[in-house]
Amino acid sequence: MTYEHGLVLGKFYPPHAGHHHLVRTAAAQCRRLTVLVEAASVESIPLADRVEWLREVHPGVQVVGTRCDVPVDMADEPIWAAQVAVMRAALGGTAVDAVFTSEKYGDELARRFDAEHVLVDPARLNVPVSATAIRADLAGQWDFLDPVVRAGLATRLVFVGAESTGTTTVSRLVAEAFRARGGVWERTGWVEEYGRDYTYVKWRAEGGELDGLVWMPADFDKIAAEQRRREDEAAAAGSPLLVCDTDAFATAVWERRYVGSWRPRVGVGDFYLLTDHVGVPWLDDGLREGDLAVRAEMTAWFTTALQESGHAWALLTGSLRERVDLAMKIAEQTLRQRMTFAEPLG
Repeated sequence: MTYEHGLVLGKFYPPHAGHHHLVRTAAAQCRRLTVLVEAASVESIPLADRVEWLREVHPGVQVVGTRCDVPVDMADEPIWAAQVAVMRAALGGTAVDAVFTSEKYGDELARRFDAEHVLVDPARLNVPVSATAIRADLAGQWDFLDPVVRAGLATRLVFVGAESTGTTTVSRLVAEAFRARGGVWERTGWVEEYGRDYTYVKWRAEGGELDGLVWMPADFDKIAAEQRRREDEAAAAGSPLLVCDTDAFATAVWERRYVGSWRPRVGVGDFYLLTDHVGVPWLDDGLREGDLAVRAEMTAWFTTALQESGHAWALLTGSLRERVDLAMKIAEQTLRQRMTFAEPLG
């Protein structure tokens, strides 16, 4: 049977493969389908993220979102009325003739919309997962999430610092330590610094001496955009942790170094680790310019930028082992925070 306008309702906290099965099943039976995302203010995944993820996974479906802090009690008539009022307002008063759910409450919900209830896989036989299970064990249920959702939920640990301060070495060691844990962690991504590749290509194209390259703001726009693209791609394919050797935020500091201007850029790192120049010998690999004074200045610039941005950050000092140890502790702490979800209402 084909319905004129179907409705799928849920918190999608977070959206998972079971939700996508429900949406695709409904879309196949409706000329028009609306997915309504209801999020409470106490929940720790923003409503806007859930809506965006569902729109990306289901481009032919209308996805709308609403905040709903009404209590949940299936036996309470005033609560039912309050809940449905929010739903109708979010739908703009448009009628639906079919409500698709995998839940027992679907019969009553459909009745209140004067629509037919279509029950889809209530036993979760097709996709044995629930949002509750995912929130309880994100790493264990990771592969029930669409790549776009994994990219959004992955914890991003970003290493920044002046040239020849160990950002690449320390970040690689952290990524390797997580991969060694096996399971989903074997896919822990490490995103290298695109700016180095760009510098080499620019150098070959323009010729001359490395220190004679003329840098323009447009160069850093390209670097930041490609760095973010690679980062998102790696997050979508990887584990709950993504390790990055710089990011778009750090590109702004490098723009200051080579252009002289300061255009703050948005970074999406969950924690930034700044590698101190003190105690790290200068190593010229053919693409580096600078000395101790330049590195000290860059460390100061990074410190100021991180502090003013409000990002969580820490300075890595001491030996290589000490730097890796602190980075691992911070990675563990940040993962615990990011993988702990607030309890939903009801």
